[in-house]
Amino acid sequence: VFVPNRGELFVAEKGGGAELNGRRIKVSGTKQLRKSLLDTGFAYNVCEGEKRNNVKHFVNFLVKARAIRRDGAAAADLCYVACGRFDGFWELYLKPWDIAAGQLIVKEAGGRLSSFNGSPLNIYGHEIVASNGRIHDQMIEVLCRRRLQKRK
Repeated sequence: VFVPNRGELFVAEKGGGAELNGRRIKVSGTKQLRKSLLDTGFAYNVCEGEKRNNVKHFVNFLVKARAIRRDGAAAADLCYVACGRFDGFWELYLKPWDIAAGQLIVKEAGGRLSSFNGSPLNIYGHEIVASNGRIHDQMIEVLCRRRLQKRK
């Protein structure tokens, strides 16, 4: 993944670790969601009345995490989790080309990825959670609680 405005090239090879501009990278060591810096994005259909959008998740995380950012490029966002700039990332409605390279970079940097319910990530699915691994279950809890409350 190349981030041209920062001159950064993130590279990973399965089983070979992850690098940023030739230097080894790893995920952050943050263990608590309330101390975490998270990142997300909003699908292009958010203004089209799509009932399942990221706004409520954003609000739920806003009161559980230290802060949330929205950068705008999922591939870069995943790389920023991999190098420890962000502790976690979640988003809906991404395409395989948005996450294929970044998910490998996160894995090789020691991170964890899944769908919102914790099941294995499907790059053809509609949701992704990426984290340093230490806060992953806490993120899943926030994402699933909203769905459970809605069903009641």
